[in-house]
Amino acid sequence: MMGVDFQRFFEACQPDRSLNLAKSEDRQYYIDFSPVRGNRIIQKLRKTISLSRTPTCQLFSGHVGCGKTTELFRLKNELEMEGFYVVYFESTEDLELDNVDVTDVLLAIARQVSEKLERDQIHLQPQGFRKLLQDAVAFLQTPIDLTGTQLTLPGGAKMSANRDGKFEFSLPLGIASITAEAKKDKDLHERLRQYLAPRTNTLLSVINEELLKPATAALMAQGKRGLVVMVDNLDRIGAQLNKANRPQNEYLFIEQGAELRKLSCHLIYTVPLVLLFTNERDLLVNRLGGGAEPTVLPMVPVQSRDGQVYQEGMRLLRQMVLARAFPDVISEQERVERVDEIFEDPSLLDRLCFISGGHVRKLMSLLFSCLQVDDLPLSSRGLENVIRDYRDALLVTVDDEEWELIVQVIQRQGGVIQGEKQFKVLLPSTFFFEYRDNEGRWFGLNPVLAETREYKNLVRQV
Repeated sequence: MMGVDFQRFFEACQPDRSLNLAKSEDRQYYIDFSPVRGNRIIQKLRKTISLSRTPTCQLFSGHVGCGKTTELFRLKNELEMEGFYVVYFESTEDLELDNVDVTDVLLAIARQVSEKLERDQIHLQPQGFRKLLQDAVAFLQTPIDLTGTQLTLPGGAKMSANRDGKFEFSLPLGIASITAEAKKDKDLHERLRQYLAPRTNTLLSVINEELLKPATAALMAQGKRGLVVMVDNLDRIGAQLNKANRPQNEYLFIEQGAELRKLSCHLIYTVPLVLLFTNERDLLVNRLGGGAEPTVLPMVPVQSRDGQVYQEGMRLLRQMVLARAFPDVISEQERVERVDEIFEDPSLLDRLCFISGGHVRKLMSLLFSCLQVDDLPLSSRGLENVIRDYRDALLVTVDDEEWELIVQVIQRQGGVIQGEKQFKVLLPSTFFFEYRDNEGRWFGLNPVLAETREYKNLVRQV
């Protein structure tokens, strides 16, 4: 029996690593948490697309780091097995999330879709789109090469000459040329936005009529069932005020949500969790979601509403850790029997899983921190030092007003968070985590805060 490959284990625990289930090396690490998350979330997203004859727009949300990207990769893999053509991309590749407008998102989608189509030898002739970009360049009065002859895309893709030795127009390279220049110059970006904003309907029209609809027809001629676009990481857009004195996330998803859903393909957008608890939630659902309820990915429960340890959630979290250490071992029981190769005492694995609150990225982050400073088997002292650092880092962010809000929620029967103020303060800060059970939604205090002297003293006082 082979021992633990420490370097492989170390790399598998990188906190920012998302699993792509299309890759065999990632599938061995994947743990299906759907039995304890309250409902079959990915099935809901997949069935909505699979059973719809017209384009759909679905909203996907949850705490940053709760596993949305991994689940989207799972969905992508399942849809491709059903015959759909899926374009997945992280919006952070194209957008500056602290300053984003609907036209920025539309251009990013157009670039990502057209680039994948070109890679797959599906070539379109978007003449109207080309003219729109040329007119934008003329308006900007900045020399930008729309042929892409001076541009190399991520991954090293370049333009090639035709038989006459001339470079043809390439839509993804043309868009990338403009947006790359705009990224380097904030003033240029603002002028591009000023040019495109009154032409949003024109932009939507050329994307639909010259890109998405022709692409869908070409794909269906090849036997595909349709085109799906997944835009990840948009949930990271914050609430900082923009020039219109409007929170950036509300401005994009609520004020401009109707435009975001007008694209002629199946769409999935990740949206900030806090928007689902604002007073304008119904506007978000109706404008961007078309009236369909957003899908929320909750935490993996480590305890139940009554404070008892939730054994099934803990079992799956243990397997998440053990699968990283023993990826070639299929049997859950065999992994458990080898836990002493990872921890000097099996109780340390439970301690690690519980203190994470079922936040999967935090679980990996804590484990990764242990591996950075300790050898195998991991010691109690090393783990507690890591937990202490996590606790202290979170503790300094809690002010007196926030402690009062925390106590109010704990005192309320059922631990319910109510009102826009509580949601905006307590959820993004990870002071509380959202869970689901047979009774519905409930909120639990972050376990690491529950261990602090400050919290215990406040509870005694009330």
